[in-house]
Amino acid sequence: MKKRMGGGMPMGGGGNQAAMMKQLQKMQEDMVAAQQALETETVEVTTGGIVTVVISGHQRVQSITIKTEAIDTSDAEWATDLQDLLVIAVNDAIEKSQTMAAQRMESITGGLGNIPGLGGLLG
Repeated sequence: MKKRMGGGMPMGGGGNQAAMMKQLQKMQEDMVAAQQALETETVEVTTGGIVTVVISGHQRVQSITIKTEAIDTSDAEWATDLQDLLVIAVNDAIEKSQTMAAQRMESITGGLGNIPGLGGLLG
């Protein structure tokens, strides 16, 4: 009969356990590399053809560009409209950046973050 660890997982099977640990270590290294890559990967979002936001995979805004020639400053609401476009563009960029980051992590873990007994170690 195999001994059990406190969490109810069987001990023994040294080869399988060593292989699993090696696989988990490789996955952890891949996750660190993906996190580092996300620092430089960017997403670009344009709203209303006027505001463009570039954001990194770490949700850091890199730049905001406003196409000033497309703004009608004779309209009394131009400043409010521009502010609204900025909010929409930044929020959309954050959402897309988060999705990109989640996809990168999912491609590494393949959904392993939901395995019982790992206690969220992978995600």
